[in-house]
Amino acid sequence: MFSLRIHSVDPPPPPELSSAPSTSASERIHIVKGIVHLYRNPAPASYAAVASSSSASNPLSRGKLLFVVAIPHVLSPEDFIWVCDSYIQRASKITFLKNDEFEDRYSVLVEFEDQITADRFYLELNGWKFPSSDVGEVCHVLYLASAEFTNSVEIAGTPPVGSTELPTCPVCIERLDQDISGIVVTSCDHSFQCPCVSKWVNSSCPVCQLCQNISAKQPTCSICLTNENLWICVICGFVGCGRYKSGHAFRHWKETSHCYSLDLETHRVWDYVGDNYVHRLNHSKSEQEKYGSNKSAKFGEKGGESGGSGVSDHGDDEFGLAVHNSKVDVIVDEYNALLASQLETQRQYYEGLLLEAKNQRDRKENFSKAVDEGLSIKLHEIQLKLENLNKENKNLAIMNDELAKNQNIWREKLKEIEQREKETSKSKDEMIRDLEEQIRDFTVCIEAQKTIGKVTGGDEIRGGMLLPVPDPPPTKSKKSLRSNKRRN
Repeated sequence: MFSLRIHSVDPPPPPELSSAPSTSASERIHIVKGIVHLYRNPAPASYAAVASSSSASNPLSRGKLLFVVAIPHVLSPEDFIWVCDSYIQRASKITFLKNDEFEDRYSVLVEFEDQITADRFYLELNGWKFPSSDVGEVCHVLYLASAEFTNSVEIAGTPPVGSTELPTCPVCIERLDQDISGIVVTSCDHSFQCPCVSKWVNSSCPVCQLCQNISAKQPTCSICLTNENLWICVICGFVGCGRYKSGHAFRHWKETSHCYSLDLETHRVWDYVGDNYVHRLNHSKSEQEKYGSNKSAKFGEKGGESGGSGVSDHGDDEFGLAVHNSKVDVIVDEYNALLASQLETQRQYYEGLLLEAKNQRDRKENFSKAVDEGLSIKLHEIQLKLENLNKENKNLAIMNDELAKNQNIWREKLKEIEQREKETSKSKDEMIRDLEEQIRDFTVCIEAQKTIGKVTGGDEIRGGMLLPVPDPPPTKSKKSLRSNKRRN
């Protein structure tokens, strides 16, 4: 089953009083503006198998609360009530849900008084082709486990435990596999660019608009602005790049829990929770003609009833075999195309890695060459400096040897000069002593002549001989005599 959370702008409709059911249409019908969040609750595998095996039967898990998804605006609420008048009379509450962002459609929440009426409404209306729809759209009815109105954006956008959010756009929800969306049969396969999808160009759904106008307007990632490997969220329309780029689509799933993302190139839908593709495969035209004829027979344009389909059991067996064979062929073709596209993507990815590795290697080689050239130039300069220093060292050594030799020579010359000066000084001293003796002799001679001239009888003395008188011995002073006495 499914659950609904509505972020309502208007006050929610009053709860139904079971003790006093209302009979007035104005009391039972409400119009609420808000944003609808549709969640699919986890169901046992047996339920899914039974639901997928028969498209015209009621699901095992159901209730009295039903939700009609995305009714086109060409069928007004008054027309919808008129078409479903026989069932609306047994409904305890009818709520029309409108969103200002999606003016081309609205949804209906219906709660019936008994289960039998709810089951008949589901069987008759689910899969019915809207008579005034130009795009061949069919009606989708879902059983709801609960419907909650809230004024909080966070509460409305948070899925219940174990549930996943589904798109409310009829085209986007039909892109998903029936085991995921709960929609068994569609009017056509919108996910493979059928002619009816071109009529949805003016749709208010951002996913449908971008898928149809992708050639006119080149989309880019909302974060890094790249235009390669783009994925769009089928819930809110966020455009992000894939895991082979910056992975912004994957980050969007982590932040919002919107697990379904559509590849803008192949229009395949990826489930981040299950980590696999969940888009709907092509259906056989005969299956859809059968389902459409059954619905046309059961439910007319005015909601009347008629007889059964009139198909025999033998015809059903042949038809089932043909449908099975066609589905097997379609599945094989689909997965072959998927495998080829994935191999091509992997090839491009690894070729990009090889190219990047080659560029890095070239950059490293160029850098190493530049480093080698710089080192060789630096080494050459160092060698030149070393040679110049060796030459200077040799010149300094030669100069040092010459200076040492000159130093020895000058030392010897200095010694010779000192020796000559000593000898010259000695000879001068001797000469001075000789001259002093001669002067003394002359002085004595002159004084003697003067003395003789003054003395009587000097003539006799003049002819005499002058003999030298020895010097008297030195006399000791009193102090020396005292000191000698003390020693004694």
